[in-house]
Amino acid sequence: MRVPVIPPRVDRQALQERFGIFGDSPGLRRVLDRVRHVAPVDIAVLVEGESGVGKELVATAVHELSRRRHKRLVVVNCGAIPEGLIESELFGAEKGAFTGAVERRTGFFEEADGGTILLDEIGEMPLQAQVRLLRVLESGQFSRVGSSQTQHADARVVAATNKDLGAEVRAGRFREDLYYRLSSVVIRIPPLRERREDVIGLFEHYLHRFAQQYDRRPPTVDPSARELLQRYEWPGNVRELRNVAEQAVVLVRADALTSEAVRPFLRGVTAGTGVATLPRPGEGEGADRELIYRALLELRVDLREVKDLLRGGAAGGLDAGFGGDGPRPMAALPPVPPPPADLDDAYAYEFVHPGDEPERPAYAAADVDYEVEDAPPPPADDLAGALRNGLPLPTMEEAERALIAEALRRYDNNRRQSADALGISERTLYRKLKELEGDGE
Repeated sequence: MRVPVIPPRVDRQALQERFGIFGDSPGLRRVLDRVRHVAPVDIAVLVEGESGVGKELVATAVHELSRRRHKRLVVVNCGAIPEGLIESELFGAEKGAFTGAVERRTGFFEEADGGTILLDEIGEMPLQAQVRLLRVLESGQFSRVGSSQTQHADARVVAATNKDLGAEVRAGRFREDLYYRLSSVVIRIPPLRERREDVIGLFEHYLHRFAQQYDRRPPTVDPSARELLQRYEWPGNVRELRNVAEQAVVLVRADALTSEAVRPFLRGVTAGTGVATLPRPGEGEGADRELIYRALLELRVDLREVKDLLRGGAAGGLDAGFGGDGPRPMAALPPVPPPPADLDDAYAYEFVHPGDEPERPAYAAADVDYEVEDAPPPPADDLAGALRNGLPLPTMEEAERALIAEALRRYDNNRRQSADALGISERTLYRKLKELEGDGE
């Protein structure tokens, strides 16, 4: 009788150094202890956590600390496989089983025989495939698509998801029996905002790693940047933190990282604001004022980008910014400066109380001289000039009229030069002018 070889139990610190799982928060310590306990035992494991917390690292640690570590760890992203192909990808297919099956295909479960299979994004798996997966988990048996012959695979299953599978079961999108079969042991990885004591150590670790990779001197992190990093919500978790550290090493030339240098890299896309931070104790109106300021300033930057794009269109045709190979990237947005000491005097923003009637909208900057709400469309001759002052985007018909009027103005009604500037033939320009004359323009 062959006795299974149980790998020796490693301590927490050695596990962290081996797999690059850094941090010393209580939540992370619980995760590491659970990994150490369940890895040597052949039991199904469900790894839960938001996107970017490191679920695949934990699954890799479970495999490498198990008796199956000398066999393969097969990683399957269930969300990346089309619904019609997921069964053939998991269980294989016979030649001619479906259109395009020109030869027998080995499935992921056969490839993982003797090892471990990681079913990443398991919550995206279609219901029909879930039925066959349940049978494999319970008996280890399956059949290839297009075959009635039963196959057997000895593979340990580790599943990972960023969804609440219990809620998915209640909504009817995930089988309850499969959920209980997968969740024999659940390892929940806490998001970075729940273990803020790990943020600075992780950030400095990645600073040194990328400084070594790109042959740069690692910058130090000053107290203002430390406070900002710990207050930030990190919707992208460790993946986002790693990205911020890489940008800081490549783009910041100073020896010390300040909050002003780090702030442009904190985008908070899924948090709904430019910089999503956790509030300081006792913060109130001041924090709201800063968020309003940043939102208005970013809107102002976006308007400048639109105006620059439209100016390019007036000089090179309506398709400015695009070529035969697809769209050309726009210039990167400039870093957003910190709020000035006297917000009202520096940028002339107005904060309106109910009942007041300002001369222009409260969110309009001082260099914008038009009314946004219910502004009537200006004449075609004035539209190009109005766009340069920040008017909202016109319709294609209005833009065409404005571009033609602007080109004729610039070239003193010389139709040939105007047509060349617009990227159209002189005949086309003449036809469009006749159409405008017919419309009374």
